Order: sequence, then C-alpha cells, then structure tokens
Amino acid sequence: MASLRTIAVCLSRSCSRPTCRLKILQNDRSYSQFPKYFIDPVRREDQEALEKSGELAALTHLPTKPAFANETSSEFHDPLEQKFLNYIMRKGKKELARKLLATTFEKVKMAQIERYNKAPSEERDNIELNPRTILHNAIENCRPSLELKKVKKGSQVYQVPIPVAETRSKFLAMNWLIKACNGRDKKVCFPDRLSSELIDASLNQGRVVSRKMELYSQCEANRAYAHFRWL
Repeated sequence: MASLRTIAVCLSRSCSRPTCRLKILQNDRSYSQFPKYFIDPVRREDQEALEKSGELAALTHLPTKPAFANETSSEFHDPLEQKFLNYIMRKGKKELARKLLATTFEKVKMAQIERYNKAPSEERDNIELNPRTILHNAIENCRPSLELKKVKKGSQVYQVPIPVAETRSKFLAMNWLIKACNGRDKKVCFPDRLSSELIDASLNQGRVVSRKMELYSQCEANRAYAHFRWL
C-alpha cells in the first residue's frame, strides 16, 4: 500500500501509471480504521436469539469491532436518556449536561415523594416516583403524530399536514421540552425549570402538551390540503 506522501506526489505529477491509480483507489477504500471483514459487536439482548438459532457459534472467532463509547451492557443504560442528555448539552460541555440532568432527576424525585406523602392512601398507587419513567412518560405525551409542511403549488404556499416518523417525533418532543424550559423565568435554575416541565408533561399537562394540541388544531384546519402531500 502506497503512503500518503507517495500518492500526493503521483497526483501532483499527474502520474499515468496504472499501478499508482490502483494504489490510490485501494487507499480510498481503506480509510476506515477496521477492514470490511470485521463484524459489528452483538448486544447482550441479541445474543440469546443468535444462540438459539445456532448463529452465535459461527461469530465466535471472527474479528469484532469495539463497541462505541456510548454503548454499554449496563442495566442502567437508557438510550432515550442519553439522547435527551445530548440535546441538553451546549458547546460540547457534556459533563455539565450530566450534572444538570442528574440534579433534575433529584428535583423530580423530591417533588414526587413530597406529593406522595401528602396524597391520600388510595391515590398513592397512581403517583410515579421513578424519574426515568417520568422522563419516558413526558416524552411519550409530548410526541406529535402530525406536523405541518410547507408545499408550494403555483404561486401559493400551503401548510400541509403530514405524518411524523418516530425518530422525528421524539426529537420534537425533547426539543419542545428544552425550549419550554428555557422560556421560563431565568431567575430559577435550569434543573428546577426542567423538573417542573417533565412532571407536568408526564401528567399530560403543561405548555408542551398545549403546544402539541395547538399543532393538531392547525393540522385539522389545513386538512383540506392533505392531498398536496404527494406533490
């Protein structure tokens, strides 16, 4: 395999030797750190299915790529929580984002425990105390199933309601939660604002849920233009 310096010299001199061109193409194909015959790592939950089908034995001695830094087999790992953490992060300050989210979970836990102690005994079973479950419920309640898309027909621009993919609906829900949190009183610290938004959204209340319902109202008002979706 030719070195990068040799390839640069060949290119600068417009070398017409076919061997040099072949080496350049081979170097382009090997930009990845791992060759193509390296397989992706198999997650723990997928290993049982492969073991039952007998495919796991064939993968035992194959060279395997290392797992990404954000992938782990820990039972405490939550992909949705990690995605939400990345949306909170600003300017690459991930350690600060972790502290803010951890403090937010503490605030949510304290608020729910206080509400649990004040509630009558027959209502305590309906009060969720796990902050991660509250985060999941908040995102699920804020996820829109429709959104408006601008479609130009002639000289007119129409707001056309279209269905939303699952990944985009989760992105919109998390983005709306953070924006609603930033729109609150700046004198209150970020974890307090975010914890209030998460608790309200988990109960299907709050500004983010209202924003989703307003979007649905706009989609209902523009449903006559739904056929422009295929233009």
